[in-house]
Amino acid sequence: MSIIDGKAISAGIREELKKEVAALKVQGTVPGLAVILVGDDPASAVYVSNKEKACEEIGIRSAVHRLSAQTSQESLIELIKSLNADKAIHGILVQLPLPKPLDPLVVLRAVNPDKDVDGLHVVTAGRLFVGEKGFIPCTPRGIMHLIKSTGIEISGKNAVVVGRSNMVGKPVAHLLLGENATVTICHSRTRNLDAICANADILVAAIGRPGMITGDYIKPGAVVIDVGTTKVDGKLKGDVLFEEAVNKAAFITPVPGGVGPMTITMLLANTLEAARMYG
Repeated sequence: MSIIDGKAISAGIREELKKEVAALKVQGTVPGLAVILVGDDPASAVYVSNKEKACEEIGIRSAVHRLSAQTSQESLIELIKSLNADKAIHGILVQLPLPKPLDPLVVLRAVNPDKDVDGLHVVTAGRLFVGEKGFIPCTPRGIMHLIKSTGIEISGKNAVVVGRSNMVGKPVAHLLLGENATVTICHSRTRNLDAICANADILVAAIGRPGMITGDYIKPGAVVIDVGTTKVDGKLKGDVLFEEAVNKAAFITPVPGGVGPMTITMLLANTLEAARMYG
């Protein structure tokens, strides 16, 4: 068994990104990322602060727009339109969740797909689906990096994704399919979930139920990626019962310290790509 160290892998990628950002600046382009935070959700505030620090760390210009929870949808969309037109901004991220009654689907559609570094626009999703050039959602992109870091051959493997969200489950399933894995997507209505998971060479758990995936769900020698981050008694817990799974998996991500660090790093990578393409 080997624990996949997301912190170390993320740190290595950031060092490379830092060099690439510096080289782009020499050419006259400073990558710019705009982050929009609406309301005072504590977790969102922490995420945005971490993104701000990460940008500073590698030399990306960060512009954070902190808005009141009472912000109207119309004024939020007007801000997005102004950022779409700003040539110094290469990437736009709207921090989710948005306070009600704001409609996240309507708001996200206002973002120019060429600046959609979070990978959540319907056009971006369509580009991913048909294989066109576009931004890969940050967490799924990070998950693929972690799987590939093990050195296993993905092609021909049985991959099971537990969870069907637009942010993680669906895109990571499509990325695995693109690597020629045989992919099964499971969810809350799936029957015999334990038996399906136990046949997975690659298991991605992204269902948001702490400890749901026990050792009985794990095929000996599998690669297990735990995307879950639920707070239980003040501590982050994953979807996988680590204490049991670690004895059966060949490779496994911890929580925290697995997928989490990769998400912001992939946001930085997407912003750099946007600056290269459209800077």
